Amino acid sequence: MYRLAVDGEHATASGRTGPQRSHREVADELRHRIRTGRLRPGERMPTQARLADEFGVERGAVRRALRILQSEHLLTNMSKGSPAIVAPDPARALTGPAAPPLPTTVALAPRIAAAFAASHVEIDALCLTSISLTLAIGEPLRQIHAGRLKPAKVDVRVLLPSRDIDLAFPTPVDATAAAPLQRRWLAQRNAQGQVLRHNLLALRSTHGIDVRVTFRALPFTPPVKLYLLNGAEALYAYYTLRRRKEEIDHEPLELYDAEGTQSVLFAFGQGAGARDTTFVEQSHLWFNALWETISSELTLTS
Repeated sequence: MYRLAVDGEHATASGRTGPQRSHREVADELRHRIRTGRLRPGERMPTQARLADEFGVERGAVRRALRILQSEHLLTNMSKGSPAIVAPDPARALTGPAAPPLPTTVALAPRIAAAFAASHVEIDALCLTSISLTLAIGEPLRQIHAGRLKPAKVDVRVLLPSRDIDLAFPTPVDATAAAPLQRRWLAQRNAQGQVLRHNLLALRSTHGIDVRVTFRALPFTPPVKLYLLNGAEALYAYYTLRRRKEEIDHEPLELYDAEGTQSVLFAFGQGAGARDTTFVEQSHLWFNALWETISSELTLTS
């Protein structure tokens, strides 16, 4: 199974020589510890002084990180006199009906893991690349290997842009420099899709799970990302473009791009009211229409 490495620059505590972490990076790490059980429900958090020392940041950054987790209902008892406490049901805080819209990197993994509790898992995804889905699948895979989840069947369908189109984004501000950027996007699309497929298909031999993973190509650049889980939930996010500079093939390049992993996911669930139910149903109709009409066979090679 492929695994993601932690950047050594962010792996040390105070005294490291790398750039100081932001309060959002501190929140991301603490959220990961809560989500994976390293910080258990009802457990008292370390003191702000201890966290500041561990992460090598000022206490103000720790306080801002803790407020983020409090706003996500992952922490309770946020008072000046004592450390905060991990919420009694953090999984529900991230996936329940009252869960606030959160960035894809935060919201997708627990919802994918919840979907894998079903006997027959069905995931449909429409996105620019499969990086967010590939990262999110890691959580249920860990739970399957630990024996906490055991679906009988997994069906995953993914719609990605075709290699044969001119992408609307990422795209260089100077259109004459499009070729290197297109090559890099295509390599990323293929590599991420291959990792996703490999990790899922490995469940056949390791756990006897019936797995099918299928990709098809779209003739356009999707302006939104959509994840449909077990026919019961639709997660929707906008790709918001920004202008930035990056080095491509050792050359500086100005481009328009979207950070999809940070796109805020809005969740709609069947049975959560007429509006949500209709959105889920119409999202399935839209995805299936694209899959069955204008999409084409996609091969994950360059």
